[in-house]
Amino acid sequence: MSKLPKPDELLSEVKLHDMPSKHWMDLKPEFRPGCYLYAVEPQVMEELGRPHLGKWQPTDEKWPLPENWKEIVREAIKKRLERNRAFKLFMDICVRCGACADKCHFFLGTGDPKNMPVLRAELIRSIIKGEFSTFGKLFGRLSGGRPLTEDVIKEWFIYFYQCTECRRCSVFCPYGIDTAEVTIMMREILHELGIALNWAMKPLRNSHFVGNHLGLQPHTIKENIDFLLSDIEQITGIQVEVPINRKGAEVLFVTPSADFFAEPGIYTFMGYVLLFHHIGLDYTISTYASEGGNFGFFNTLEFAKKLHAKIYEEAKRLKVKWILGGECGHMWRVWHQYHNTWFGPFDYLEVPKSPITGTVFEHAKENKIVHICEFTADLIAHGKLKLDPSRNDHLIVTFHDSCNTSRAMGIFEEPRFIIKNVCNNFVEMPENTIREKTFCCGSGSGLNADEFMEIRMRGG
Repeated sequence: MSKLPKPDELLSEVKLHDMPSKHWMDLKPEFRPGCYLYAVEPQVMEELGRPHLGKWQPTDEKWPLPENWKEIVREAIKKRLERNRAFKLFMDICVRCGACADKCHFFLGTGDPKNMPVLRAELIRSIIKGEFSTFGKLFGRLSGGRPLTEDVIKEWFIYFYQCTECRRCSVFCPYGIDTAEVTIMMREILHELGIALNWAMKPLRNSHFVGNHLGLQPHTIKENIDFLLSDIEQITGIQVEVPINRKGAEVLFVTPSADFFAEPGIYTFMGYVLLFHHIGLDYTISTYASEGGNFGFFNTLEFAKKLHAKIYEEAKRLKVKWILGGECGHMWRVWHQYHNTWFGPFDYLEVPKSPITGTVFEHAKENKIVHICEFTADLIAHGKLKLDPSRNDHLIVTFHDSCNTSRAMGIFEEPRFIIKNVCNNFVEMPENTIREKTFCCGSGSGLNADEFMEIRMRGG
């Protein structure tokens, strides 16, 4: 792990109001320990059938780009401008008003102008002008255009991996420009050159071939679950059984695989299964679609689509009626904002209906999945859980809205409803930091690697 600066060191280096000494186009990309991510191992890309640059690292002075790398990039940009209407629109309509500038946690934490969403998008917009516009080719910088160089590729690698795709900036943009979509397109373009992150691609490889980002085999998942069930019995005296790969259950429960083995996720998982045991839910867990977190989404939409489909194929194989999902932000963004475009409704699943309360979750009639907070809040609202909030009177509790479940799904009230039913001392954080204006934790979209710790701390 990179050396982590002390808090006063982090703050002292941030100068939000200082004018840069040079025009942003003249600032060369700089790779400092703690501020860049390691390149993917070539074997991982080969196994996935993806191009790669061999063994290299971002700190190498000369990157081993393919001879025709400019043609690859130009064609990749052209293809996305033609295929992705949102990308083309966002490239066209920005008026550089700066409303987004101080809304990005990475800009606030680094003071780097290229981390302002408006300027981050300009990193690609300037190339589109310089390479595809006659006016840009003739007048260059005067028109906002610039040529495609190796330094541009390095710059893209730095700054499009200093965006967690949290979409906070889009809330404040008067035109609704979604910088996350721009980031996704740019990461895909880098992928076509063979440039990707080791931390994000290894989990993708494991999810693609095994079913979860850790590469846990079915027997390992079962052993981990048995270990957690033993802990539950030791602590509570309650014997809980977790059905695994059982056909004909009403519900398939899907959660991030980290919940099976790592803190704090294991405590969340133990809470899930205790709840299901208490209410007598007819459910099963799959060891083959055992990853809710979609690591394809951090890399390319092609792989995001493939990983997403695995869960539904398993739901079909197990003959369940609908899917209940644990908490994972990007998992839910894929489900709610991409699912219908990719697949549309699945007719072999039913509109989710709680077998405990009878509530029909109409909003999930197309993707057939319900968030655990929605499900639990419904149980409480119907008096199916007896709760004593006074047991937590020694705690003062607040709530940090998840970027994706808040901004991508609109789940604001359900978590607060649950907390207020189990705690008497709930306080909100400042208005400009909650609900759709929530700040990102700084580690989303595949950026939570140890070598990136300084930027993570600055951003989160």
